[in-house]
Amino acid sequence: MRAQVLRGWGMTIQWQGWAADLAAQTTDPDSRWRNPVSQVPRHLLIPKWWERNSDGGWELQVGEDDPDRWLNTAYGNDSVVTSVGGLHADHAEPGDQPTGETTSSATLTKLVVKMLRHGRINAGHDLLDIGTGAGGLTAIAARRLGQEHVTSVDVDKYLTVVASDRLGDMGLYPTFHTVDATGPLPGDYDRIVATVSTRPVPVSWLQALRRGGRLVTTLADTALILTAWKDDSGGATGVIERDWAGFMTTRHGPKYPSKLEKVFQAARDEEGEEVSKTFRYPVADIRNAWEVWSMLTINIPGIQIDYEQTIHGRTAYLAHPDGSWARAEAYRFEPPTVHQSGPRRLWKELESIRNWREVEGGLPLYGCDAVITSDGAIHLSRGRWHAEIT
Repeated sequence: MRAQVLRGWGMTIQWQGWAADLAAQTTDPDSRWRNPVSQVPRHLLIPKWWERNSDGGWELQVGEDDPDRWLNTAYGNDSVVTSVGGLHADHAEPGDQPTGETTSSATLTKLVVKMLRHGRINAGHDLLDIGTGAGGLTAIAARRLGQEHVTSVDVDKYLTVVASDRLGDMGLYPTFHTVDATGPLPGDYDRIVATVSTRPVPVSWLQALRRGGRLVTTLADTALILTAWKDDSGGATGVIERDWAGFMTTRHGPKYPSKLEKVFQAARDEEGEEVSKTFRYPVADIRNAWEVWSMLTINIPGIQIDYEQTIHGRTAYLAHPDGSWARAEAYRFEPPTVHQSGPRRLWKELESIRNWREVEGGLPLYGCDAVITSDGAIHLSRGRWHAEIT
């Protein structure tokens, strides 16, 4: 593959060594994905991106302005944010300060390879990539399977159009469609790999999966990877892998709907109906305790978490659409003071999960059986424990 010329600089980027190093860092020596990763000039997929600045806001980065930073970012092993609050870095100008949630990224290559490996994809399989993003998974899959076997979909038309153009510059021409992935999908496939999360599984995913085909996805608001084989009932049977990953959730437009600002504001400002100092565990950002976080969101669908840490201590917030909230405050490892209000006592429910983990040595999520019915409902079970996601 030819070296790429950096516009406006009159210089040539020798990217092949960077891509080879990235492949060596993210795949095993005998992996069938190593060569495809090494053949993708990833910097072409992210000419501009967003990075957090010292004030916690977003700052535009332009690859051509700092080639060394561009290469280190593109061939590093971190996800790269390309859109915030619906503002794509490609459309931004220096000084722009977007607000809102991250809406698109170039997923770190190690995680892309992980999801592809869970797909157990072989030559001749037709693959549907749900969540085009910057196009990295699509490019890697097209290198290995052949472009005629790869289709990618995204709800954001700009993402599918620009990914098609950029992969075309690499000599790759897989199929792209702009669709809401929770609705009807074009075609049918042997493998579906989603780099967006959802719960429950959209019926259209099951309908697009051929009999005996394999689905790989993550459950929204958890760190759980669900893999399943399509069965004769129109549903699928599989497991929650002993592995973890997290992706943005499926959406129906360029932005995510507003979150629970009013409930979180109450959690920050109000005393609450109940104040207690009897809880056992220190305050922590539960989102980093992936199994506890996942069990909490399975048990209480819709719950959201926020966390702050300063030199004065730690504060965690829980909020739920029914108006329940909790605020736990403590200095380092001291027992927290917990304020709660609403129909649920959210911190108490979190505490019970943390107790369960300590008493049993773990929680039943990872490795549990998963049955997806034809309507997309997910039934999880392990021993006497079971949960239903609808």
